[in-house]
Amino acid sequence: MDAVIIVLVILVVLVFIALIKTIQVIQQASAAIVERFGRYTRTLNAGLNIVVPFIDTIRNRIDLREQVVPFPPQPVITQDNLVVNIDTVIYYQVTDARAATYEVSNFIQAIEQLTVTTLRNIIGGMDLERTLTSREEINAALRGVLDEATGKWGIRVNRVELKAIEPPTSIQDSMEKQMRADRDKRAAILQAEGVRQSEILQAEGAKQSEILRAEGDAKAAALRAEGEAQAIRTVFEAIHAGDADQKLLSYQYVQMLPKIAEGSANKLWIVPSEIGEALKGLGGSLGKLAQPDGGGDAGAAAASPGRDTSPPKLDKPAGPPPPRLT
Repeated sequence: MDAVIIVLVILVVLVFIALIKTIQVIQQASAAIVERFGRYTRTLNAGLNIVVPFIDTIRNRIDLREQVVPFPPQPVITQDNLVVNIDTVIYYQVTDARAATYEVSNFIQAIEQLTVTTLRNIIGGMDLERTLTSREEINAALRGVLDEATGKWGIRVNRVELKAIEPPTSIQDSMEKQMRADRDKRAAILQAEGVRQSEILQAEGAKQSEILRAEGDAKAAALRAEGEAQAIRTVFEAIHAGDADQKLLSYQYVQMLPKIAEGSANKLWIVPSEIGEALKGLGGSLGKLAQPDGGGDAGAAAASPGRDTSPPKLDKPAGPPPPRLT
């Protein structure tokens, strides 16, 4: 009985193992390669699959999702003989599990080596400046070559990115100095433009100020002249309204003479020729005021016949008359 029980236990274990090997569950977005006696039979897709135990074996399980693989920096020589280190990132996806298993032994290593060689061919035809500014061009060229080469491996390269392009340290220092000089130049230009604009605005402000000041002076002079003209007109109208005679005018003329000599800078002044006529008229009027009533004719009769009682006349200069003071 013990032997029978042992045999039954062994049979149960074998059946259980056979069931485990018969039922294969493949995860979503995955595939499995099935070989029978070392030969490819079929590809298992996601879900529950049945295989022949102890005859069919699972060779490889492949992830069908898009994968991201970063590669270490690779030294590349540019056209102007400068060594730069380039980091790359590859985005790929397995589209044919069978080809990815049997067409290439290690497709990751194959993609890396192909990326390095393609980069050297592309960068070798560019100088350093173009290399630093042509990332999109390099990515497109690299992706085209990789996609064409990896198509027969059952792999599709979706995207290639350059993480970093590191030139030599000496070149980096030179580039930093150049960038610093460019920034200083732009700063100096902006400062000069600011100073220039400030001076222009100041000049325009001064110009507007002078124009406004001149306009104000002109208006003030016009108003002052208009006021003086109005005052002269008022005086003239008052004189005519009062019907002033020659005596009053002569008196006013004599009253204005002291004002002509006012001022510390007046060292010499010229007596107009009309002052004699004014004094003559003023003297005659004063003489008449000094005589008593009715004595004018007696005084005139008492005067000697050869004596001239008229006020003295001022001799006029022999030359041309001096300019009149207004």
